[in-house]
Amino acid sequence: MRRSLEVLYEHDAFVARSPRNRATRPTSLAAGAAVALLLAVQIALIACGQSAPDPQDADDTPEGTQAAQALETRQTTAAPTPTPANTPTPIPTNTPTPTPKLPPGLIRLTDNSHSPAWSPDGSKIAFTSYRIQRDGDRGIYDWGIYVMNADGSDVIQLTDSPDRDGSPAWSPDGSKIAFTSYRRDGGQEIYVMNSDGSNITQLTNNSNPHLMDTGPLWSPDGSKIAFASNRNAEYSAIHVMNANGSDVIQLTYRSGFHSASAWSPDGSRIAFWSDHRGGGNSEVYVMNADGSNVIQLTDNSHDDRTPAWSPDGSRIAFMSDQDGDLEFYVMNADGSNITQLTDNSNYDGTPVWSPDGSRIAFMSDQDGDLEFYVMNADGSNITQLTHNSGEEFIPTWSPDGGRIAFMSDQDGDLEIYVTDVD
Repeated sequence: MRRSLEVLYEHDAFVARSPRNRATRPTSLAAGAAVALLLAVQIALIACGQSAPDPQDADDTPEGTQAAQALETRQTTAAPTPTPANTPTPIPTNTPTPTPKLPPGLIRLTDNSHSPAWSPDGSKIAFTSYRIQRDGDRGIYDWGIYVMNADGSDVIQLTDSPDRDGSPAWSPDGSKIAFTSYRRDGGQEIYVMNSDGSNITQLTNNSNPHLMDTGPLWSPDGSKIAFASNRNAEYSAIHVMNANGSDVIQLTYRSGFHSASAWSPDGSRIAFWSDHRGGGNSEVYVMNADGSNVIQLTDNSHDDRTPAWSPDGSRIAFMSDQDGDLEFYVMNADGSNITQLTDNSNYDGTPVWSPDGSRIAFMSDQDGDLEFYVMNADGSNITQLTHNSGEEFIPTWSPDGGRIAFMSDQDGDLEIYVTDVD
């Protein structure tokens, strides 16, 4: 009833492809970029056999701009009044039984689920699941937001809507969850709710159903939310708003795709990547949180993407195909001292820092399929964490750094697993 997927996660972008096409996995970012931009939050559509929006109408992965000219034309977008939506009663669901015969330290937590997000205290995991079947004959499911204890127990359904809720993101204090949904007018909007599923409130409001607001990112202090939007209908851009939906400001203005990848740990800057120069060439940038002082950190003829700040804000890891295949690199936060950490003929990407900054988890297909690895932050002591015939996606560290939650299709369907790191 559900197609098997392979999903390559690049921070807030997916590249989905059929298992029969594994031999054609893109070995450069440029090869997979077009698909990634459309499918960032469209797993549900693909998985359920529905048609995704036309890529010319929906841009799911905005990214940054360059400096001076963007700043000269900066405008402030008026914020819509947040509109409360219907508040569903959280619905307890069956607790999955961890699958036996898994390696020690590996636990399967869910059925038919993806996009795991740890709560700030590490006690719970929010995720997206298509557990509710809306049309059995056509294989159409409703995607909702759920939360469970970190051991997979006490699964609670937080949203109950036929309109594809996804991309859950916890506020830093753990009291709220931002998410995306098509529930109002057919376009993708950003909503927020209390962490128990109550008080669902719409934060963005586009009148055109072909426009999309995606990828909500909370600022470290929880006062603002950055997101990507193609609301000007000409290019995608990074926006920021107050956590209640007010004072929406467009931060980037150049044509092309701009993806807000990460807030700096102190909340003063945003790292992003942009291909506004065209030619399939993207670079990594940083800017102040108000959109000023845009600085280009990388400058080459290849694709540099998915920047990730170290927890202390001193370094930025990113992906690049500058040596001919996808590897990941680390540089100082000012763009100096670029160091290549992986070096092989396979895909190595999606670097994710451990909470203490001492290690980096990443994905690699060097053993034939996508598995998780972890290394010291200087590139030493590479250790493979998963070993199976499926593929793993979206590594997310627990706040204490002892576990990694991820999605895997090792049983033929996308599920959420947790593995010990040590």
